[in-house]
Amino acid sequence: MTILLLALRRLAASLPTLFVILAGLFLLLQLAPGDTVDALMAQMGGGDPATADELRRYYGLDLPAAAQLGRYLWRLVQLDLGQSAIYGKPVATVIAERLPVTLLLMGASLTLAFLGGTFLGVLAARRIGQWPDTLISTLGLMFYATPSFWFGLMGIVLFAIHLGWLPAGGFEEVGAGYTGLAHVLDVARHLVLPTLTLALVFLATYLRIMRASMLEVLSLDYVRTARAKGLGETGVIVRHALRNALLPMVTLVGLQAGTMLGGSVVVESVFALPGLGRLAYESVVQRDLNTLLGIVFVSALLVITVNFLVDLIYGRLDPRIAAGR
Repeated sequence: MTILLLALRRLAASLPTLFVILAGLFLLLQLAPGDTVDALMAQMGGGDPATADELRRYYGLDLPAAAQLGRYLWRLVQLDLGQSAIYGKPVATVIAERLPVTLLLMGASLTLAFLGGTFLGVLAARRIGQWPDTLISTLGLMFYATPSFWFGLMGIVLFAIHLGWLPAGGFEEVGAGYTGLAHVLDVARHLVLPTLTLALVFLATYLRIMRASMLEVLSLDYVRTARAKGLGETGVIVRHALRNALLPMVTLVGLQAGTMLGGSVVVESVFALPGLGRLAYESVVQRDLNTLLGIVFVSALLVITVNFLVDLIYGRLDPRIAAGR
């Protein structure tokens, strides 16, 4: 119960930060040249100044920046994200259409990176100084130092163009009309390359953290005691060392949730996935302020939710935190 109250307190403390982020982004975008009306007029091939002035009055862009910010925050308190000027629909509807793709991509990438990093980190720690440790550490350094978009482009060239095993982009086969299991398998095929592209950089970080954490835990007294009692190496790792070694990994998941959302912008653009990342890019290019602020709001909520879950998991892994010590 204590860990739940602690997590709820942290969740409540995150809400003012969320409003500060939105206010700062709103004012920062006001400094950029042009606005939504300029983007709309450019799409229509131009127009007379009277039409532009009328559109600015309609969207409230003729008001001072402070008044626009106040109106936006008041709507936000009422859970109204406003209207998308470019897409002609409520921002909440536009985001709801794109959010599942990003959640699926992030969930698959995070799972692959966490499990793969944990396994490789434990393997490297058990074979410290031997060739598996050297190979894993070298691969981790290569993955960490290589930009994610390069992995994506090389994956397309190799697996989509030369071998023809996987699709080069998109979320599903257009016009195929798959349903049921066939649709699930089709989506899975389309997500293989994006998931690997987004996960590899994070997997490199996780395996290095897990290796260092496991080496530290394996040198503690209670682990040596377990070995002295005759417990096998696998039993020592699974029953004693792994739980404590996972604590930094769980913390890292919460810290990197926002980074993974940022990485999805690049990956979704490379693979033409209709997710929040690509929507954010389109909103910046077309100066759709309401949509961009809505994306930041939803993304911040996702990060806060992930950190809330991390606090709960942390309490399960470390009973001292659950007991409030």
